[in-house]
Amino acid sequence: MLKVLIGLGIPYIAVIGLLPWVASVDRFVFGVPFIYMWIFIWFVLTSACMYTVWCLYDRDEPESAPHH
Repeated sequence: MLKVLIGLGIPYIAVIGLLPWVASVDRFVFGVPFIYMWIFIWFVLTSACMYTVWCLYDRDEPESAPHH
């Protein structure tokens, strides 16, 4: 259950849950509106969350036999 929270829950809460707050911020980051930068950053951070889950939980599982 923890791996689902880390891999999917954190990105979901960050993008969808915090969207009202992010939309209210009127700042620019490197000339880009903050909301666009927030979404772009979470593309990368979602991959990082999924990689973290893979390293912590799924890396040492044996691979299934190849199907012919």
